[in-house]
Amino acid sequence: MLAAAPTFAQDTGGADVPPPEVLADLLEDDQARQQLIDHLRQQAAADPALAASEPVQDAGPISLPRQLAELTSGIVSDIGGEVRNLFEVVVGLFTADTDTSAIDFGAIATAAINLGLVIAATFALFLIFRSLTRPLFARLSRWSQQGNGMTPVLRLVLCVALAALADVLVVALAYVGGNLIATFAIGESGDLSTRASLFLNAFMIIELIKAALRMLFSSRYEGLRLLPISATEASYWNRWLARLVGLVGYGLMVVVPLASAYLAPTLAQGIGALIMFAAFFYALAVVLRNRVRIRDNLNAMAARSDLTATRVSLQLFARTWHLFALAYFLMVLVLTLTRPADALPFVLFATLKTLVAVVVGMLLSSLLTQTIGRRIRLSDDLRRKLPQLEPRLNSYVPNALRVIRIVILIAVVMLVLDAWGAFDLATWYASEAGRSLVGTLVSVAMILLLAIGVWLALASLIEHKLNPETGKGEPDARAKTLLSLFRNALAIALITMTAMIVLAEIGINIGPLIAGAGVLGLAIGFGAQKLVQDIITGIFIQVENAMNTGDVVSVGGITGTAERLSIRSVGIRDLFGTYHIVPFSSVDTVSNFMRGFGYHVGEYGIAYRESIDEAIVALREAFDELAADEEHKMNIVAPLEVAGVIALADSSVNIRVRIKTTPGSQWGVGRAYNRLVKLHFDAKGIEIPFPHTTLYFGVGKEAEAPPANVRLMRQNFDIDGRPGGQPRSGESSREAQDDPRARPDPAPEGDYEERD
Repeated sequence: MLAAAPTFAQDTGGADVPPPEVLADLLEDDQARQQLIDHLRQQAAADPALAASEPVQDAGPISLPRQLAELTSGIVSDIGGEVRNLFEVVVGLFTADTDTSAIDFGAIATAAINLGLVIAATFALFLIFRSLTRPLFARLSRWSQQGNGMTPVLRLVLCVALAALADVLVVALAYVGGNLIATFAIGESGDLSTRASLFLNAFMIIELIKAALRMLFSSRYEGLRLLPISATEASYWNRWLARLVGLVGYGLMVVVPLASAYLAPTLAQGIGALIMFAAFFYALAVVLRNRVRIRDNLNAMAARSDLTATRVSLQLFARTWHLFALAYFLMVLVLTLTRPADALPFVLFATLKTLVAVVVGMLLSSLLTQTIGRRIRLSDDLRRKLPQLEPRLNSYVPNALRVIRIVILIAVVMLVLDAWGAFDLATWYASEAGRSLVGTLVSVAMILLLAIGVWLALASLIEHKLNPETGKGEPDARAKTLLSLFRNALAIALITMTAMIVLAEIGINIGPLIAGAGVLGLAIGFGAQKLVQDIITGIFIQVENAMNTGDVVSVGGITGTAERLSIRSVGIRDLFGTYHIVPFSSVDTVSNFMRGFGYHVGEYGIAYRESIDEAIVALREAFDELAADEEHKMNIVAPLEVAGVIALADSSVNIRVRIKTTPGSQWGVGRAYNRLVKLHFDAKGIEIPFPHTTLYFGVGKEAEAPPANVRLMRQNFDIDGRPGGQPRSGESSREAQDDPRARPDPAPEGDYEERD
């Protein structure tokens, strides 16, 4: 082994290299390994030429600029060599320096004719089979556009898959037919020539690529096009890409090998370089010619997008897409010229993976939009029972759809980076960090979904209890208030618990947060005693059912309707429309006008000369008329209560009555009853006293009064249509004179004419 070491050190490719198992045994033995190291050092010291030929330098890692410089220098050198070789080949074709004596032009002509026959037959079979499948493609396109019973995206994917299967079958049949013709009809029977095999293999690969392009850019069939573009755009890009694929594919896979075999390897190499340069400049011209048009189309797509990340990405890509396209074609050109054996297949497969990832992402996004992106419509019965469930779902689904689209976008970007070797997705997922991140994201998503489900279930249950059309009918005010407060408390509790669990799931220690929240709550309790008093008083007010939303209450000196009731305060709208917020810490007494029933308490004054019994009869008649009214009879729950005379006031005799009503209707009933009382008193001639003014002219010392010069201007009539002063039936003339309704209007001062 030691004897073989110098040979191994100098020529690792020679025949004297020891077998791998011998080297393994040598390296496992510490003593033998040390002897080998010493022997190699002695050999290096004894042979300076060997040491000079293999210098060992430990210069450290090479810097990034140096690596880029070396890479760029190598690429430029390779491309320059290819250009020089191409120039020499082209020049040699037009000069006499080229040795053409070794070229058998007869064999070349025969081979060209045979190959042309194979090509013509194969393409003829391909076109015949394509024409036979056109009715199938047309039928699939119509069903994709007008079919029923399936989501449009699923129909599109299914029809495109069937069309692609038919396309592959057509290519396979043409390939088999071409093989049979090349084997038994052209050339020597039973022998497939190399040139025919080259073409047929290239035909299979290139036409399959074109079939994949037809899946994306189907120009003839609208229903078989995966990309959402117009027929004109699809026809243009399908035609351009098909030409590019055909030029590069048939050129590199057929023309170059045949030129190498029948002409010269250097000529074949030059032809390959010429084909790639032609394809590059062709692609360059197409990209620059469509730069503005594609930019406008991408901006239009960005304007239609409802996701901010997608809109911004499309706008940025619209400005720079041509730079990416030019960089891509330049990279393909460089790799084809410098490393055609290993780099070009990598680029092709990376391009294919990129297209597949982008198209699948677009289809998934469209499928989600068509499946759950539309407005959710519940059944009529479910909408009747849970009227808020449909709007709630329609508010959650768009946000969930945005999140899913972001996840799809991230997945597509990761797959594209993995396809081009910038990110190893499989290795990252197999690592501890990758598995942990994916598991955490899945756990967080499940927690959020569970929290949303619990909220929907409990909120729908509360809504079901509050709905008067379901459950046990119209809930009372206390149930409405308590259920509303419970729903708010449930929302706060769910948000808090979900946030804590999510933070714990992503690795944040929530212990200090909980302890800090406790300390903060204690500090708030000491520093905000009024707030604590508000909450405690509010809890007892709700427990004791002191008031509910919609009640007419008097709280803290404010009387009005309770519009909003929380655990800390109550919002009251008074008679003038002013909204008051009263904290419970300032509430000493709650006066609720809406508990059980209400009373209209009316006090009606009559003149001293009126009959009390007649007035009470009029009051009862007014109540009977009110109780018969369709608008108010359902609000009266008891007969009229007449308390009788409650006061002999200065100018009236006051009679009190009371009407028991449903809660909240006492004011409306009272207003209607007051109107009827006035009408009935007027009909019976019962006076409702009003303030009077007495004129006193004074008396002198001798008890004489100054003269009152009063002239009667017109004759008044009382309510019975009699002239003032005339007694009614059963009334003395003295009483008629004292009746204020029969007195003439006082004449103003001055001289007046007598008028009728």
